[in-house]
Amino acid sequence: MLRMNKYEKKLIKVINELNRNLEDDNIRKLSELVGNNKKLFLKNFVSGIFRGFGISIGLTILSAVIIYFLQKIIRLNIPIISEYIMDIVEIVEKNR
Repeated sequence: MLRMNKYEKKLIKVINELNRNLEDDNIRKLSELVGNNKKLFLKNFVSGIFRGFGISIGLTILSAVIIYFLQKIIRLNIPIISEYIMDIVEIVEKNR
């Protein structure tokens, strides 16, 4: 069995107490949030807006990078792949 000196026991006791206090604080904050419907709605609404904004920006950048590389592949003039990718790029540019 592990033998602990008094400092290690005291440290473990302090860590357990700190952990308990943090859990109590999180539970208190959660109950305050759930109890206040306006605050909960506002928090979820704002996070939804930012999540949607982030997705749209990320998708735009990813699409631009993909189209850029597809155009580079077309310029390499590989017979079968270039024709197929050229059709895809034309469809995308037509729908822009």
